[in-house]
Amino acid sequence: MSSLAVQKVPSAAGATGAAQGRPPLRNRIALVPTITLLLGALYCLLPVAWVVIASTKSGHELFSTFTFLPGTGFADNIKDLNSYRDGVYWKWMGNSALYAGLGALLSTCVSAFSGYALATYRFRGRESIFNILLAGVLMPPIILAIPQYLLLAKADLTDSYWSVLLPQILSPYGVYLSRIYAAAAVPGDVVEAGRMDGASEWRIFIRIALPMMVPGLVTVFLFQFVAVWNNFLLPYIMLSDDEKFPITLGLFTLLEQGSNQPALYTLVITGAFLAVIPLVALFLVIQRFWSLDLLSGAVKS
Repeated sequence: MSSLAVQKVPSAAGATGAAQGRPPLRNRIALVPTITLLLGALYCLLPVAWVVIASTKSGHELFSTFTFLPGTGFADNIKDLNSYRDGVYWKWMGNSALYAGLGALLSTCVSAFSGYALATYRFRGRESIFNILLAGVLMPPIILAIPQYLLLAKADLTDSYWSVLLPQILSPYGVYLSRIYAAAAVPGDVVEAGRMDGASEWRIFIRIALPMMVPGLVTVFLFQFVAVWNNFLLPYIMLSDDEKFPITLGLFTLLEQGSNQPALYTLVITGAFLAVIPLVALFLVIQRFWSLDLLSGAVKS
């Protein structure tokens, strides 16, 4: 009996050592979300890396060198892009900045007014209006493109800057976010205190509610700016004058011409790389204001 007991002791110790040699099951399961996120990041960043590297290649290097090997033609690509049709590329960039900047700003203002009203005021049909907005969030934009074109054609606004700006002003998703954020960030007691002090509804909104809603409105602005900047279908339907094209539609026309002039492929890739830079810069700037507003938004007011 004693010899058997002595033999079992090393066996148990060996099992314990084997268990100590590998992480517990809980830790192994916890690695799954991390690995999934890394794979998702790789999936998103790999095309960006390809564009960055391909923009450095000349037309010959683009088709004859290893995909992720940098080239030597970036400066020439920038020069050719600047000289193409007297710098029409920068005209397209300016148009995109106008559409996205002004469109996102107007859309954020409309979303702020609408979201605050839906969150603060009690009136008949409020929930019905909110449910209609939710239906608008779920509706693909492509469904509305043709009706919007017909409506603006009746108003003789097609092939104009307004034909791209006006449909972007009302964003159901922006109103939804503003309403949810206003309901959470603007206490009803603060609004009532402002009314008791004799402040008008407009003054309460501007001086009290709006500073509290700034972090949510920054999110709405960023989402809408990116959506308008990347929008292709609406300008494609609305515009025929290439002087009014945004960068997405302008690069598309360059890509179509590249089937006959392969040298234009380098311009398309370089132009796509430069078009990403404003979005990255905007996100970095807004992220700073995000942090500041989330820490001190209501305190400043």
